[in-house]
Amino acid sequence: MYKRKIVAGLLIAIMVLMAACGNKEKNIEQSGAEAKKVLNESGFPIVNEPVELTFFTGKSATNGDKFEETLVWSEYAEKSGIKVNFELVPFESLTEKRNLSLAGGDYPDAFYSARVSSADLAKYGKQGTFIPLNDLIDKYAPNFKKILDENPDVRKGLTMPDGNIYSFPSFYDPSFLPMLIGTPLWVKEEWLDQLDMKVPETTEEYYTYLQAVKETDLNGNGQLDEIPYSGVGVGALLDQLKGAWGVGNRGLGHKYIDVDPGTNELRFFRLDEKYKELLEYVNKLYKEGLIDQEIFTQESTQQYVKGADNRLGSTIVPNPATLMNDDGFIGLGALKGPHGDQLYTHLKVPMVHVGAFVITDKNPHPEATVRWMDYFYSDEGATFYFMGKEGETYEKLADGSLKYNEDITNNPDGLTQDQALSKYFTWLGGSYPGYVKKEWFNGSETLPNAVAAGEKASPYIIDELWNSFNFTDDETRFLQTQGEDIHTFIGEMEAKFITGDTSFDEWDQYVDKVNKMGLDKYMEVQNEAYKRYMGE
Repeated sequence: MYKRKIVAGLLIAIMVLMAACGNKEKNIEQSGAEAKKVLNESGFPIVNEPVELTFFTGKSATNGDKFEETLVWSEYAEKSGIKVNFELVPFESLTEKRNLSLAGGDYPDAFYSARVSSADLAKYGKQGTFIPLNDLIDKYAPNFKKILDENPDVRKGLTMPDGNIYSFPSFYDPSFLPMLIGTPLWVKEEWLDQLDMKVPETTEEYYTYLQAVKETDLNGNGQLDEIPYSGVGVGALLDQLKGAWGVGNRGLGHKYIDVDPGTNELRFFRLDEKYKELLEYVNKLYKEGLIDQEIFTQESTQQYVKGADNRLGSTIVPNPATLMNDDGFIGLGALKGPHGDQLYTHLKVPMVHVGAFVITDKNPHPEATVRWMDYFYSDEGATFYFMGKEGETYEKLADGSLKYNEDITNNPDGLTQDQALSKYFTWLGGSYPGYVKKEWFNGSETLPNAVAAGEKASPYIIDELWNSFNFTDDETRFLQTQGEDIHTFIGEMEAKFITGDTSFDEWDQYVDKVNKMGLDKYMEVQNEAYKRYMGE
């Protein structure tokens, strides 16, 4: 009798659960149906009833603190019928806070400018946290679908191993070279003239220029307070210089591997003897005080202040003219190294941020959100996003080109161009989802000095620029554990070699340690991903 009661109770419980699940599925279907009723499938507004969404949003130091109040987003909210609340997270803490948000389940309707990695797209896509966009793109994103159809590499780079697309990317027109360069290596032309030096064309000439900056009161303030080179960390300098030693020959999408020109096989170039020579060169700069001694601890705002004080002889930023109010810098091309190598390797892939925009399963209006995003991949939407409104923020010149108005380019309150732009736009600092072409992008990369830097680099551009690889679950698990340990160890040790905390006499022990950490397996994983990437 007692057992029969237990069985009966279990049956009732199961029936209740089944009913609950059925109701949940029914509610989801009803919710989806209601969302589609609100949606207008073409034109504006996107919805016929007001919709409010919340986006986790990456923020650069050059951005304003209230995206909703900028011209672009206030105007687009009215135009689209969708009000977005942008929860701003500084890029410096973005990865940590994004991971905590996802792990804890406390995530919003979408991630905007959030730099979601391919590994996380695959992981959270498989879990259902990020929704697949394949069908939604086909139906509701004609502008972005056109880009995918015209650029097969973009579709390949966005498609995860399970066959789904989970994100909208930052996509740069492949012919827009200054944008792919992004942050040239700049030197101060006025100081070159004062020193009676030509523009450096080799690593040795660059070293000689930095020495002269250190030893000369070039800013005329009676102090030797000039800083030959300053930046935030040394990664950007290594990326700019490594082509002078012939390594990193597949671009910035691959920071550890490239192709050995002697064997035509994948190479882990961070342990190559030529890369060791590059580290020795940068160590020499640091040891002789030619590199800012605060480079490992300062933030970008501190670097900009030093530039605005007329103290920097060389730096790597998008453009000193817009960030430091100093238009006296010129960009260098590919420096020739000690063995005759001269490659310009500092190139971002056209699809620079794969996971720039991701929609989550908490979003009650995925169709409307896809339409909201797709607008910025059209000519009209991209022009609005980057340039604003004709007559208010820009003018169209006789030759058809677009130019920001005087309030932005020559601000009466003494604001830099980026500071003036931040009142109207949020694209400053990058990582945004969207489509960048020279026709409608009027940022620092289109200024004459940036265009000239691109022209200098052009003859030495690497032959083959790779997108980042996508990895299977097993490969990702390895790369996120042992692979990440290798990356972290290398980063720590390279800093020690550069500062002199570790002697280059210990290089062989260092290489041996990396090998023992699982480098063979690491290269096996990279080779498998490479074969898939090449369609082998």
